[in-house]
Amino acid sequence: MESRYERGGRMIALIKRILEVSGKYKKKIYQAFVFSFLKSMLSKAPLWFAFIVFSAFYDGIMNTQICLQVAIGLVVCVILEALCQNMSDRFQAFAGLNMFADMRMRLGAHLRNMPMGYFTEGNIGKISSVLSTDMVFIEENCMTQIANMMNYLFTQVIMVIFMFYLNIWLGITSIILIGLILIVAKKMNEVALKNSDQRQEQSENLTEAVLDYIEGMGIIKTYNLLGEQSQELTSNFEKSCQSNLLFEEELAPSHRLLSIACGLSSVVILALSLYLNHNNLLSVPYLIGVILFVFDLFGPIKAFYSQNSRLTVMNSCMDRIEDVFAQEELSNQGTQQLPHFSQEPEITFDHVHFGYGEKEVLHDISFSLSQNQMIALVGASGSGKSTIANLLTRFWDVRLGAIKVRGVNIKDIPLSELMNAMSMVFQRVYLFQDTIYNNIAMGRPTATQEEVIEAAKKARCYDFIMSLPEGFDTVIGEGGASLSGGEKQRISIARCILKDSPIVILDEATANVDADNESYIQEAISELVKGKTLIVIAHRLNTIQSADQILVIDQGRIVQQGTHEELLQEEGIYKQFVSLRQIKRMLDLKSA
Repeated sequence: MESRYERGGRMIALIKRILEVSGKYKKKIYQAFVFSFLKSMLSKAPLWFAFIVFSAFYDGIMNTQICLQVAIGLVVCVILEALCQNMSDRFQAFAGLNMFADMRMRLGAHLRNMPMGYFTEGNIGKISSVLSTDMVFIEENCMTQIANMMNYLFTQVIMVIFMFYLNIWLGITSIILIGLILIVAKKMNEVALKNSDQRQEQSENLTEAVLDYIEGMGIIKTYNLLGEQSQELTSNFEKSCQSNLLFEEELAPSHRLLSIACGLSSVVILALSLYLNHNNLLSVPYLIGVILFVFDLFGPIKAFYSQNSRLTVMNSCMDRIEDVFAQEELSNQGTQQLPHFSQEPEITFDHVHFGYGEKEVLHDISFSLSQNQMIALVGASGSGKSTIANLLTRFWDVRLGAIKVRGVNIKDIPLSELMNAMSMVFQRVYLFQDTIYNNIAMGRPTATQEEVIEAAKKARCYDFIMSLPEGFDTVIGEGGASLSGGEKQRISIARCILKDSPIVILDEATANVDADNESYIQEAISELVKGKTLIVIAHRLNTIQSADQILVIDQGRIVQQGTHEELLQEEGIYKQFVSLRQIKRMLDLKSA
């Protein structure tokens, strides 16, 4: 992606870019600039006072009064410089910390409104890298570097003005030499810009490799892939190291050339000053002034471009952050409220088509479900069952057709209200690193303690919770790592019971649990679905048989539809499915 920094062709473009995203904190940044400018002027006051002292000595007018005035002036300037530095730091710190705190909140809100497809298309590494690397790097460097950059610019302007004050030819020569230094610095910019993007991309690759390695640790150990997988991780570490070394190595020659250019420019100014003095065009006091200033004359521009590497990495970070913000959100413009009662079916799929990218995976799906009824979705893995459920919750939006709840298109309902109307029990449960109480209370944050405990009892998880050292206050590991699969599932069901939504979606909730836990989970689900409209994605006969309606999904199409008894009367996938389950049950009984 071509960055605005590259298009701008100037380092100032990055400063302008940061100001554009600063929003309501822009005023604080400008105030920091004012104090930075004053600090720049005051920082050169000692050189100015030294020039005054030398001139007084040369003219033979040095006396106690001048010494006292210079001393007082120096003390005042030092105090004012410290105050200006303090004020500049305060304003820039306030702006920077708050600006990026707001940006993180906006990013969180943005991610909440993203389609789930964005998180399943290999973007987890990018999101993690943006939050843990890019934003942190800019936050730690942004305001400080901008203040430094402006300080360098102000100081350089002050130095050139002083050269004009000493002699017009010194001022003109200073501007010409600065132009030549800028040509060298431009080359430095091009090198840094080219490699900063590569460096941040490799940082993203490394983050993704680390996440994959940690998340897949169980499989890696089971299949003894520690060597192979760690080799891939090690390879990413090596590539990151090489990327950072290449970044610095290619900048080093430009840095040396910049230092040489600034040094030679100082020599040129000094030589010109001696020439002017020799021809009586520059007095001795003014020559001394040049000597005082000359070796600091090009220091600001050198320091300005010495920060080039940080600024170009910041620019690359901004590109990646803006790329995440640029991803299209699910539309949330709906204003219609769900009616409490309706003659329309509770759920309606009306000729729904859906695809990931260009590939269509659901073809002309139509069905309806009345209130308090249960529908079961049956089919092979990858047939489209979970996709149908995810479309109902607007994890994605349909390509063609419409999905309605009580006669209202779900696109016309605010996302928050739609999600309040639904609860999902996933096959893969995720619990947050928090207390068990807070994980259950997440279903309805306003619930009382008695309601949370009652939900735990209905979900058949109260007894095992109370057997834990801290009971409901027990902090569980991230993802619920410290609990068994069945225990996690029951806590997630307790959360849904507390939420008490009218529509419940069960995505193979008992697929990965042992027989002991399955009975508890079935009891918990029975409590959950009382008086609810239920969509079940299941492969167990005892779950499917009681459904009011069964949809058989094959390759994204509804190929059979009816009750358990009706579908057994016709040849097809469902009858084969039942036969296989019965054979499996008989074999299990014999082996037992």
